[in-house]
Amino acid sequence: MRLFLCEKPSQAKDIAAVLGASRRGDGCWVGPNATVTWCIGHLLETAPPDAYDERYKRWVLADLPIIPEKWKMRVKPKTASQFKAVKRLLGEASELVIATDADREGEMIARELVEHCRYRGPIQRLWLSALDDASIRKALGALKPGSETFNLYHSALGRSRADWLIGMNMSRLFTLLGRQSGYQGVLPVGRVQTPTLRLVVDRDRSISDFIPVAYWAIDVQLKHDAQLFTAQWRAAPDTCDDQDRCLNQAHAQQAAAAINSASSARVCKLRTERMREVAPLPFDLGTLQEVCSKKLGLGAQETLDIAQALYETYKVVTYPRSDCGYLPQSQHSEAPSILAALQQADPALGPLAGYLDPQRRSRAWNDAKVSAHHGIIPTAAAKNLERLSGKHRAVYTLIRARYLAQFLPNHEYDRTQADFDCAGQKLRAVGKQIVEPGWKRALPEALAPAKGREAPAPQPLPILREDLDCAIAAVNLKDLWTQPPKPFTEGDLIKAMKNVAKLVQDPLLKQKLKDTTGIGTEATRAGIIQGLLDRGYLIKNGKALAATPPAFSLIDAVPRAIADPGTTAIWEQALDMVQSGEMTLDIFVAKQAAWMSKHIERCSAMTMTISGPASPAGTAPAWKKKRKAATGKAKPKRAVKAKGA
Repeated sequence: MRLFLCEKPSQAKDIAAVLGASRRGDGCWVGPNATVTWCIGHLLETAPPDAYDERYKRWVLADLPIIPEKWKMRVKPKTASQFKAVKRLLGEASELVIATDADREGEMIARELVEHCRYRGPIQRLWLSALDDASIRKALGALKPGSETFNLYHSALGRSRADWLIGMNMSRLFTLLGRQSGYQGVLPVGRVQTPTLRLVVDRDRSISDFIPVAYWAIDVQLKHDAQLFTAQWRAAPDTCDDQDRCLNQAHAQQAAAAINSASSARVCKLRTERMREVAPLPFDLGTLQEVCSKKLGLGAQETLDIAQALYETYKVVTYPRSDCGYLPQSQHSEAPSILAALQQADPALGPLAGYLDPQRRSRAWNDAKVSAHHGIIPTAAAKNLERLSGKHRAVYTLIRARYLAQFLPNHEYDRTQADFDCAGQKLRAVGKQIVEPGWKRALPEALAPAKGREAPAPQPLPILREDLDCAIAAVNLKDLWTQPPKPFTEGDLIKAMKNVAKLVQDPLLKQKLKDTTGIGTEATRAGIIQGLLDRGYLIKNGKALAATPPAFSLIDAVPRAIADPGTTAIWEQALDMVQSGEMTLDIFVAKQAAWMSKHIERCSAMTMTISGPASPAGTAPAWKKKRKAATGKAKPKRAVKAKGA
């Protein structure tokens, strides 16, 4: 019997339909030439400490570190019936095709079953990125030998065991230290969740420690040929900070008075430059979560769940847990059929028809930059879009727009910068005139603008020339304050996890984090954030995330290496060596166990206190209190002096 082992029931159903396996069996689909079964994610899990010794049921400092001599797996109780079915089928199979998700974790889901159930027959690998019929047939015609992807399994297993060592030992250690100080909750620690938590703690501290500084700006409304436009005052450099904000009130007031007393401003320099913007890449999951947070107000896990449904249930997009926005060159040949299907499915795309060019090759088509999965794009199965509603339709529309953008021209505009002299003061006006909308025609707001939510149009400038005098219509001296960093939203935190290389100094580790797109994976980041929320490390105030007192205490207490994203880069370098065969799995795990044991020894005698700079609900943030204390006012007065008002 030829057995196909899939990751999820829906995936198995789609592959079974193509293989002609239409008869339902016990935990499988049966056909004349193949049987298709499925997992439900991981059917096995690494056994907990008490599976190795009963005494580990009690958490005791003296028992740490816990390091298994021989690792054990156990069947997950919730999916035990499906495990039983898969085990039976593996026992009957003469040939196995692994058809789990095409990534490190998917490889592990299948291989841990193969090993646990002692299957010893031949293995092939189905590498699949979309679940429409055409994609499945194409992948079935290009099966890989199982040996080609085996080391992915050892790499995933190494990551899993190292995570277990850190999680089980460090979580027990710091929970026990917390109890000694009177804190009765659990303080879990993890390789990815702890550096992620540190990002929020550091941001909250920078907000709490922020000291607002007053600065001044002047907007000058100018007029030429009956057209009004705005220019900004450019203060003398010695009165400004590193962001060109004027910190000298007297200087700003003198400048406003001088400008206000003048009748006109003369153009002393004029420059127009044609700007071209290439289309953004198709979405990877992290970027999709970031955009959905900003535009649709969706949480990271909610976005992932919707994208997964669009892939599995509706089959209108490709595999969503991708860390890559690029597309393979071979996929370009499918563009005409996909574009035709998209236009047929949605009449609203009619106005785009004359601009789309299926032969256009954007920068997205680049084999050298495609990882295990390509960017998230729509499939040719775009029928009956009325099935999609609400949030599902909104997320699909964003994914579709990024794909359509690849077949539209560059966005082009003329940027004009006009510098003025006004009573010895320097002014600058910047204007933007769109020449070619290009790929922005595909954006949802261009196809169907939402009333009341349109973005402000760029300022157009009148036709100007050097030495031209423009009348002064109004002068607005603005009394402003520097603002603290913004709290993280879920979308911001996903972006920070992806771009965490910015925080690492070592150039080799920085590059590794860039290559692996930060800490966590596209598939796990949403779950990491949700876990921090569920455990009470983070709370949500509207869209904003904030760290709780236990989070501050934990980050202060754990060894810096565990909260340092650079540690993940070191791990990934070693896991790459496991994947390439340069390091064995056993050596990798032994190194992690020794590293963890050293930190257990160093931290066991420390004392923890649970505290943190959390503000009671309803109180003003610390930086606002500082501003009020410094000035005696909660809000700055705005000095407005309008000419001709």
